[in-house]
Amino acid sequence: MTHPEIAYLNLLQHIIDNGVKREDRTGTGTLSVFGYQMRFDLSKGFPLLTTKRVPFRLVASELLWFIKGDTNIRYLLQNNNHIWDEWAFKKWVESDEYKGPDMTNFGLRCIADENFNELYQAELKSFCQRVLEDDDFARKYGELGNVYGKQWRNWTASNGENIDQLQDAIEQIKNNPDSRRIIVNAWNPEDVIEAGGKKSKAALPPCHVMFQFYVADGKLSCQLMQRSLDTLLGCPFNIASYALLTHLIAHECGLEVGEFIHSIGDAHIYSNHIEQVKEQLSREPRELPTLKINSDKKSLFDIELEDLTIEGYNPHPAIKAPIAV
Repeated sequence: MTHPEIAYLNLLQHIIDNGVKREDRTGTGTLSVFGYQMRFDLSKGFPLLTTKRVPFRLVASELLWFIKGDTNIRYLLQNNNHIWDEWAFKKWVESDEYKGPDMTNFGLRCIADENFNELYQAELKSFCQRVLEDDDFARKYGELGNVYGKQWRNWTASNGENIDQLQDAIEQIKNNPDSRRIIVNAWNPEDVIEAGGKKSKAALPPCHVMFQFYVADGKLSCQLMQRSLDTLLGCPFNIASYALLTHLIAHECGLEVGEFIHSIGDAHIYSNHIEQVKEQLSREPRELPTLKINSDKKSLFDIELEDLTIEGYNPHPAIKAPIAV
């Protein structure tokens, strides 16, 4: 039987073999393919990759942040999760109030200049500490705007009403499981298209733009449509995150888990990630772990980090690579 993780490794190899060189907004450059799909049978194990360590606690705390409708990084920092720091930090260093060292293009400069990287890390650490300790500063500079939590839980309709898409999806799964409209959409053109001098209302336009649920034979499946995918750094998180979301909603709705289907637009490897990808491709997948959910917590919205446990996880070591901001 083919190991479930081979679907991901095949994507990496496909990009290496067939990707075209493209420029991108970060200035890093990518190898890219357009249009790709992976499928994961969630009954065969929880798809937390084993060819490198993927920190489940970070995956879970980020997903719970989305589920809460939160858009401020303070919750993440309180859970020692730093995966959104750079986007909030960018907002701070580009503001009129910032008076520190020049942080222009800090993402690329960190890679090229070790001395600058040390300076950047010190500034970023100071920024995060201030978000944790200063309520006013956190409200202004820890806020990322209309990112996933806002769109999932608090979409603003044209008439000014707020729509809880995630709650509606759960109600449809429970009461109208054959519906073909069980969809949560994160892509709001009003928030992300910068036209007529109008700035985007989101720190980062959503990469995972829409997901749809499907109920059959007592099982819940989820398909994610993702417009842009950093396959080395982002993809392992996305796979685990939406697998976890599917498990949590199935748990609430009294269903078993079916498949997670990952449909991708631009799937890319950054030019400074090629060697790390080759290292990961040289490793053999190991047995997938299992997910345990606190059975006392039925509602998705009551789940906390301590209610989630991964058992039997024995991955290869982590692979470090710079993030493009």
